[in-house]
Amino acid sequence: MSTPESGPGPVSTPTGTLGTDQRLSLTPVQSGPPAFDAHRPPSAELVADCVHCGFCLPTCPTYALWGEEMDSPRGRIYLMNEGLQGEPMTPSMVQHFDACLGCMACVTACPSGVQYDRLIEATRAQVERRHERPRREKALRAAIFAVFPYPKRLRALRGPLRLHQKTGLSRLLRRTGVLDRLSPTLASMEALAPPLENREPVPERTPAQGTKRGTVGMLLGCVQREFFPGVNAATARVLAAEGFEVLAPASQGCCGALSVHNGREDEAQRFARALIDTFERAGVDSIVVNAAGCGSSMKEYADLLSDDPAYAERARRFAGRVRDISEILVQAGPVATRHPLPMAIAYHDACHLAHAQGIRAQPRELLRGIPGLELREIPEAEICCGSAGIYNVLHPAPARELGDRKAANVLSTEAPLLVTANPGCLMQVASSLERSGRRIALAHIVEVLDASIRGGDPASLGVPPSETRS
Repeated sequence: MSTPESGPGPVSTPTGTLGTDQRLSLTPVQSGPPAFDAHRPPSAELVADCVHCGFCLPTCPTYALWGEEMDSPRGRIYLMNEGLQGEPMTPSMVQHFDACLGCMACVTACPSGVQYDRLIEATRAQVERRHERPRREKALRAAIFAVFPYPKRLRALRGPLRLHQKTGLSRLLRRTGVLDRLSPTLASMEALAPPLENREPVPERTPAQGTKRGTVGMLLGCVQREFFPGVNAATARVLAAEGFEVLAPASQGCCGALSVHNGREDEAQRFARALIDTFERAGVDSIVVNAAGCGSSMKEYADLLSDDPAYAERARRFAGRVRDISEILVQAGPVATRHPLPMAIAYHDACHLAHAQGIRAQPRELLRGIPGLELREIPEAEICCGSAGIYNVLHPAPARELGDRKAANVLSTEAPLLVTANPGCLMQVASSLERSGRRIALAHIVEVLDASIRGGDPASLGVPPSETRS
């Protein structure tokens, strides 16, 4: 087996050893229908792009945890090829596909340009259609997707959750660990819930300040809208300060990211069509997104709706106008004055921003443009924090291990503030930091920009005066 030290080498598999110059040719050893049907199976051409070199291994979170070949990207591609060769979809095969976080660090690391992102999403759609999950797992997934993609349903949870937090029951459960013993899944969900802020609705129209530079639509999101309302409010303020009129239609729904990343193709397509309709009616130049996973999926609408004659071309045009908040701000250039923020921060690359969208330089450029701010890099930056959409709910044990690993690396920077670009990352790292008994402030990158533009107050980001520099 190839290792980061040894370089390219053979692949150990359940049925023998595969050399780097071989293609797979397997004789089915189990009875049953083929793993994949004819509707968008993983592409054999894309599978063949993998030369099994092993450069993906050190960046893969599950391989880092377990060292198992079939829990690496090239191992999963091997299993995809087994399915394409006619092997049935076994529970073991599904387990390896499910274990993938979809972080796409392997896409960045791969010297052959293997499009693992497209392969795993196609495979997961097949799994959801063709694999019968255990009743308990099916019920958990059904409950998640009955709530998370619907902002109004999430909003209905705010009251009970806020009461739960204010009564101190939340602290008691976490301190005693009783919920961990009763249900690790419920314990994970409870630990991830952020302290709820006051609702801060974004107006449907926020006028540009100074000379108008364009009109942008703003995705409000689902979890972002209800659990991190301050991020959306800061996004609208920063865009307006930089000369953009911001339109945030109240009627907009989910973008479909959670659905597409978990193989729920029909559901994701419904959400995508509705969002395209909403922003087409708004008549905007660009659609700005402040959540990495959402932006990643919206930029792939052309592929998601490629078989829909009524939406294929509209999806292509829409996807071409989607911009991450850091992307559009760097492209336009700064107009608003930045006031000093004399402190150090650690910047965490959200996987679906850095790996799926290839956006790494822009957030750093924006942060380094703030006077007095020192940016510190986090060790093992390429390893996912374990959030990965709903992965930390479906797979709490490995997600917790990855979260604790990320938290330790964050703490090693000794920065008083962690900055990232995704709500899931904020919740995951906050939960791990609490388990460690250490706390630092956490913020979205747009909140840091907002603080600088509004007057430069580190305390507004939760950074104590003792952690600022004169």
